[in-house]
Parts: sequence; structure tokens; C-alpha cells
Amino acid sequence: MSMLTPPGLGGKYRITGEKYPRMRRPRHRRKYVLAAVASVVALGLAGWGTLQLIDVFTGEGKKANAADREPDCRPSVAPVRALPKPAQIKVNVYNATPRSGLAKTTADELKKRGFAIGKVGNAPAAFDKKVPGAAVLLGAPTAADSSISVLGTQVKGATPKTDTRKTKDVDLIIGTAFKTLNVPQEANQALATLTKPAPKPCAGSTAARR
Repeated sequence: MSMLTPPGLGGKYRITGEKYPRMRRPRHRRKYVLAAVASVVALGLAGWGTLQLIDVFTGEGKKANAADREPDCRPSVAPVRALPKPAQIKVNVYNATPRSGLAKTTADELKKRGFAIGKVGNAPAAFDKKVPGAAVLLGAPTAADSSISVLGTQVKGATPKTDTRKTKDVDLIIGTAFKTLNVPQEANQALATLTKPAPKPCAGSTAARR
């Protein structure tokens, strides 16, 4: 019997050898896995912090923020303008040229295009033989962006003006350079452009800064 065998034990319980057996605690693999994950997370955070410091010192972060603040340079959609129809515009046609019959023929053509016709005759003394251009469109200040603009689509080169009248009628005073009204196709195209103006580029676009 070995000296390592406790008294009273023998047979299959006998311990042989000269050293006591060492009992190890079971290894906990979970601790090793958690430690590895924690190491990876720590390395990731350290790398992210380094990139942030690089952005601060190189100005990359400022560039990104500036890009975020760039205005949206997509052209804005212009709203459709509400303009009176030709039937709602009463036009007085006056002839300021030496050519006879010009006021009547012009008034008849405007009537065919849907305009309401008022007075037709020679121009008042203030304009008679004093309009070198194609025509003068004269009306109240409130008609400047409405009736006068619509009537202006019919006469190329007409000069819009306003006076102190309170009525809604508009005067078409035919000048020396007048030849004829715009053909209906050109007049309709000009009216469409007037109704739906081209979209405006944003203030931050390259085209707007030129």
C-alpha cells in the first residue's frame, strides 16, 4: 500500500504514486468570448475616435457640414398667373398715324380674337402723330400686370403706360411703326409664356451668380 492511500482505503480506492492529484476547476469559455468581443469593440471605438480627430484637424468635417447646408438648387416651379380673358378686356382703339382706317381694321381683328371693343377713332391730341413706336397701351395702374399685359401679346413692340383713370378699359394707340397685329399663333404663344413664366434658378446656383 502506498503512503498516499488514506487509512482504511484499499483495493480499487488505493492511490498509487508519490503525488496527490490536482483538481482543476472547469474552464469557463464564456468569459473568453466576452473578453474577445470587448476587445473588438474597444478597438473599433478607438479607430472611430481617431477618424474624428483627423476630420477636426484636416477640415473634412467642415466640408461635410457645408455640403449639408447647400441650398436645394432645383429650379422652383413658378405659379400660374391668373390673368383676365380677352372677353373681359374692353379695348379702345385709336389711330395716331396719318394712315386712315387703321383703327377700324385693327379693332375688327381684335374683336375676332375675343376682345371687347370700345371706342374706335383718331388718337387724342396728346398722342396724335406723337407715337413713333408700334403702339402705346394705356390704362389704369391696376391694369398694368393684367389687362395691359394680355393686350400686349397682340402687338409686338408696344409700350405699356398708365394714367389716372378709374375704369377697367384699356387704350390701344397705334403708332407710326405699327404694321400689323401678331399672328394668332405668336399671340397665343406669348400669352402662354405670360401665364406660365419660366422657373427661376435658386440663389445658390452657378447660373444665378454669373
